[in-house]
Amino acid sequence: MYYVVKYSGPFGFIKPWTAVRDSKTFSQQFLTPSIIEGIEKKLFPELLENTNSYGEILKIARHKLCYHGMSIQQEQTQSRGWEKRSQTETMLRPQSILDRGVMVDPVLYLAFKKEEDAENAAKQHICLCRNEDILLPAEDVLKIYEEDFNAISGFEFRLGEGNKSFLVGFNRFDKAKPMYGWIEITGKPVIGM
Repeated sequence: MYYVVKYSGPFGFIKPWTAVRDSKTFSQQFLTPSIIEGIEKKLFPELLENTNSYGEILKIARHKLCYHGMSIQQEQTQSRGWEKRSQTETMLRPQSILDRGVMVDPVLYLAFKKEEDAENAAKQHICLCRNEDILLPAEDVLKIYEEDFNAISGFEFRLGEGNKSFLVGFNRFDKAKPMYGWIEITGKPVIGM
């Protein structure tokens, strides 16, 4: 039995670990283990005190992510370095415009094994990665069987190494260990506008 909290919001962007400063980047369509762990630690800050649990996801049993489409949004950035202009004797930071493919109306389902964990999570907002991409919980916690959760449309990253696995980054909570897994796609995770 799972206790599921449904979160939704207007926008969401998950920066792929391979995109450092690409001029055009689309949101990643799945959550890596370190992102799930970060969301879990935001919802349950008491987990931050136990440093032995870093690298583990203790309360979130499963997740599914879907969205309505992508919107290309522009972001103005400045480089970290400074450029010296000798003629005018000034220092400036070069600027550029980046295009971000941002998810429109993302919906994230978080499944918990304990009802009290789901009830606690349902009272809080979360962010997928960027602080401005706030997702708010639905009022009701859904009580469903695992088979029913499996049928929910969405992208889900499954942690592990095997034939279908690929590298999705390095876990910031666990000494930068490589994270491998595969994506399970259920139903129609990109819902038409």
